[in-house]
Amino acid sequence: MGLLDGKVALITGGARGQGRAHAVTCAKEGADIIVADIASQLSTVDYPMAEPDDLAETVTLVEALDRRAIGVQADVRDQAALDDAVALGIAEFGRIDILIANAGIWTGGSFWELTEVSWDEMIGTNLTGVWKSAKAVAPHMIERGSGSIVITSSVNGLEPGPGYAAYVSAKHGVIGLMKSIALELAPHGVRCNAISPGAIDTPMINHQRAWNMFAGHEGGTEADFRTAGYHYGALKGTTFLDPRAVANAALYLNSDLAEAVTGVTIPVEAGHLLLPGVNQSPVR
Repeated sequence: MGLLDGKVALITGGARGQGRAHAVTCAKEGADIIVADIASQLSTVDYPMAEPDDLAETVTLVEALDRRAIGVQADVRDQAALDDAVALGIAEFGRIDILIANAGIWTGGSFWELTEVSWDEMIGTNLTGVWKSAKAVAPHMIERGSGSIVITSSVNGLEPGPGYAAYVSAKHGVIGLMKSIALELAPHGVRCNAISPGAIDTPMINHQRAWNMFAGHEGGTEADFRTAGYHYGALKGTTFLDPRAVANAALYLNSDLAEAVTGVTIPVEAGHLLLPGVNQSPVR
């Protein structure tokens, strides 16, 4: 018996990284999956984003677990595309019990140097896209009188980060949005919560530009990346976390184990928020 037996989950940003971990974890626990992802490049994102093949691979991984899966190429900034994904999921599976609003991008720059396009793509994807995703599933969940929505925020939804004003603004914003959704949907039996991941090892952050940033110079390596990660958390032996750590938190929130939990944010960050900045003396 799985924690999500008989349920159907819609996961945005599901082509790879945290989204793929959510899809696989939900499937292992008995859910059928609708995976939505833009699966193309945005102009202001300077690392390679997911592609259609990544989306197809996530579907294959779910099906290998003997669960049904649909892959939908959809931009979360496009309400019609999300509405279509919800309609397709209901037509195929008869219901949607869970939304994991996970789609997001990561870009930086001093706030006074950001272009309007950079700001708009960040807020449009990481904040407005969450609102549109929740808006797409809400009428169906209200009609059924049940449902669970989990929103991906970040530790940067709870603390600032120099050079990431747009990202920080979006991630703070989704926590406020989550609380409003939780309050408005509670009378309909629908729960809404958020997860605030810390340093997670995904393609969004594991690439050459990030290696250089963590190394403090050009020509950074993945070893520099791993070493920097040890300074991020308080727990012994933790560097950048596996995306499954976040997926396990979402699994709890979406399961009956959390039937009385709504309107909360769960940090998944190996104790990062306990630290005064970074861990100067990590124990490995």
